Amino acid sequence: MTDRSNKIPVSVLIPGKNEELNLPACLESVARADEVFVVDSQSEDRSVEIAKNYGANVVQFYFNGRWPKKKNWSLENLPFRNEWVLIVDCDERITPQLWDEIATAIENPEYDGYYLNRKVFFLGKWIRFGGKYPDWNLRLFKHKSGRYENLNTEDITNTGDNEVHEHVILKGKIGYLKEDMLHIDFRDIYQWLARHNRYSNWEARVYYNLLTGKNDSGTIGANLFGDAVQRKRFLKKIWIRLPFKPTLRFILFYFIRLGFLDGIPGYIYARLLSQYEYQIGVKLYELRKFGGQLNTVNQQL
Repeated sequence: MTDRSNKIPVSVLIPGKNEELNLPACLESVARADEVFVVDSQSEDRSVEIAKNYGANVVQFYFNGRWPKKKNWSLENLPFRNEWVLIVDCDERITPQLWDEIATAIENPEYDGYYLNRKVFFLGKWIRFGGKYPDWNLRLFKHKSGRYENLNTEDITNTGDNEVHEHVILKGKIGYLKEDMLHIDFRDIYQWLARHNRYSNWEARVYYNLLTGKNDSGTIGANLFGDAVQRKRFLKKIWIRLPFKPTLRFILFYFIRLGFLDGIPGYIYARLLSQYEYQIGVKLYELRKFGGQLNTVNQQL
């Protein structure tokens, strides 16, 4: 029987697919957790084998193409034995210092959930500037109290089966932890581009819904004087109406928010984000041209 006496009473949820490069470091970083679930989507590499070798519980998720996606399904269906859940992506790491803070925070909790701050590494360098830090994510919370919002993007294909940019709606008070979580992806630029091609499908639908008011209910609202997520959503409503967004995004990241201080990786990241914004814009144009129904495009040509 596994000795749980020195474990922190947290259940870790790791969603993944074909993550054999990132999983070992991720799983090593969550070894202090009392329980670890890897929710896999029929990986074709060694992900399942690696997860089992580290003692994780492996559960297969079969996406129906609509709703729910992987994290919400897991929160609803996994048999967590702890009140607190910590959601960690395969390319993220929980440091020993953060584990110490988590253990203290949940021992006599003042809050029902906590934001964690991410340090994003790109091409081996911490992207400290450009608006990438601080990067607050609600990842530690009482699992019965939190679910990811539905931004009504399920009718867009090729966005993946996992919530990426959706935020958790939590019933209760939220605090902030001081120690950072690390985001270190061992995959190459090809994989970054492939993921962001999928993400731009999702972003284009979010932009479209914001313009048409489709996702104003059941989501985190836009509020200039609210928390970090509400402020970001308020600014996005303004952003989507601006012209020349790819150029503006480069200027904002690289010059105004001092991304040039991150050297060559900062410049490359800024150019890629500008390209990403252009992809979103093209796909948004396509959505607006065909009334939000991409599956009817070929029929109208």
